[in-house]
Amino acid sequence: MKIYFVRHGKTEWNLESRYQGAGGDSPLLDESYEQMNQLGEYLKDVKFKHAYSSPIKRARITASRVISHFNHQPKLTLWSRFEEFHLGKMEGQKFTDVQKQFPDSFDNFRNHPEKYDASEIGGESFQDVINRMQLAVHQIVNDSDEDDNVIVFSHGAALNALINSLLEVPLKDLRKRGGLANTSTTILETKDNGKSFQLVSWNNTDYLTKKLDKTDLI
Repeated sequence: MKIYFVRHGKTEWNLESRYQGAGGDSPLLDESYEQMNQLGEYLKDVKFKHAYSSPIKRARITASRVISHFNHQPKLTLWSRFEEFHLGKMEGQKFTDVQKQFPDSFDNFRNHPEKYDASEIGGESFQDVINRMQLAVHQIVNDSDEDDNVIVFSHGAALNALINSLLEVPLKDLRKRGGLANTSTTILETKDNGKSFQLVSWNNTDYLTKKLDKTDLI
C-alpha cells in the first residue's frame, strides 16, 4: 500500500518565519488556495481508500480543498495524532527571537534533534511526536488492504520526523534529507503490512507553478 503525506498550504506565520506548532494557527495565504487546487488536480485520478488530517485549521482546510478535486472522494477523518509539534514558549515567535532567547533549543530543534530538550520551552520532544504519529500510521496500515492508497494531511516538522522515522533514519540524521515544502507530497510504500517502508517520492512540488523560496521549507 502507499501513503501520501501532504504538508498544509503556506500561512502568514510561515511567510514571517514564525514558529507555528499545534498551539498556533495563522491564516492561509491567498496564493495557497491556488496551490491546493494544483495539488488536487495532480492527484485527482488516484483512488484513495481514506483521507486523514490534523484537526488544526490550516491542515483541515488544505485537506478539504485538495480532496474536493478528486474524482473519487474519500471520507476525511480528523486525527489529533497528526498535529504539529507542541512548541510551548516558542509558539508564534520569530525564529530570530527564539534564537536569542533559547539558543540551545533553537539550534537543536533545527540541527540536532537527538539533543533537543523540549522541557526548556514546555513542548514535545521528537520522540514524543514520532511515537504518537507512528501509532496512527500503523493503525491505518492495519485497517488497509495491501493495494490501498491513503492520504494524510499534516505539518512540516512533524511529517519530517515521522517519515524519516518510518524509514528508520536515526534521530540525529532527521534533517539530512532536507525540508518539506508547503503543499508538498511525499509518498511511502509498505509491502509487509507496515514492518518496513520504502520511499517512493520525497517533497514533490512539480505540480506547483510557483517558485519555492526558503520560507516554503521546514
